[in-house]
Amino acid sequence: MFPARSSAARAIAAAPRTLSRRLALAASAVLLAAGSLYTARAHAETPIKFQLDWRFEGPSAFFLLPAAKGYFKTAGLDVTIDAGSGSGNAVNRVASGTYDMGFADLAALMEFRANNPDAPNKPVAVMMVYNNTPAAVFALKSSGIKTPKDLAGKKLGAPVFDAGRRAWPIFAKANGVTAGSWVSMDPSLRETMLVKGDVDAITGFYFTSQLNLEARGVKPADLVVMPYPQYGVKLYGNAIITSEAFLKKNPEAVKAFLAAFTKGAKEVIADPKAAIASVKERDGIINAELEERRLRMAITSSVVTADAKAEGFGAVSGPRLSLMASQVSDAFTTKTRIDPAVVFNASFLPPAADRNIFGK
Repeated sequence: MFPARSSAARAIAAAPRTLSRRLALAASAVLLAAGSLYTARAHAETPIKFQLDWRFEGPSAFFLLPAAKGYFKTAGLDVTIDAGSGSGNAVNRVASGTYDMGFADLAALMEFRANNPDAPNKPVAVMMVYNNTPAAVFALKSSGIKTPKDLAGKKLGAPVFDAGRRAWPIFAKANGVTAGSWVSMDPSLRETMLVKGDVDAITGFYFTSQLNLEARGVKPADLVVMPYPQYGVKLYGNAIITSEAFLKKNPEAVKAFLAAFTKGAKEVIADPKAAIASVKERDGIINAELEERRLRMAITSSVVTADAKAEGFGAVSGPRLSLMASQVSDAFTTKTRIDPAVVFNASFLPPAADRNIFGK
């Protein structure tokens, strides 16, 4: 028989098992703590429902790329981006609280505020993206139209909510054009009606109608294009908007969104071809080559412009904003005059150095 083990010997023998058990418990505690921390961080992400102005096309890469690359999530945001159906609808949906933020024409935002002065949750712009309006007039050279004055008394066509149509009085005044008649139609029929000769000219976004007309067999050489900014109309275009209520409740989230957006915008401008991949992810049936061209047209005509470089990406000029407010008040015949001081809030923009994204 073996001699009985002493208490000391038994303790020594049990030590490895006790240590292993303690280490296992400690490891479990660490894993649980890490899991709790991850859960807490996940729950801490601020949800933001974002409404685009239009379908998933080339220019939507400005928002889809930072989402696809996780820039919003890294900033502590859970951003959902939905396609839109016009700036007016985007403004209304943000005002109603259906969406927290959106992308819309600044003139549409101005009009809402001026026509709804008692609305409890008015939208406000917090970052300019299209520093120059993309609105333009299009006509076929075969029509004999060459200059704005040739539009006098002509039959013009556009959807009733089209930005160029709404701002037509401003274009007409700047170019001394006598107003003609308007024909309303669905957006999908606008370019077709011009090609068929049902209207003499149309208004539309430069990077939309140009490509739509080419798709209908019109060669660029057979087109007359009059971009509003090149014909005396210095209106701002689309901006990132939010509601007063969301801004008050989530100021840091808005700042984080704009910072992440700016980071993504720099990449979109630097490499539009690569940026289109994020659009293709959201809508697999798009023509990537066509949408890359549309994106490049949007960048050169509305984003990276001389005015944007002078004012700084995302910012606006006070005098120019005041002039636009006065022009929109007159052209849109709003119920009250637009107050430029309340339609744009620049205090949530990233620092100027971070918004220096145009390169050389």
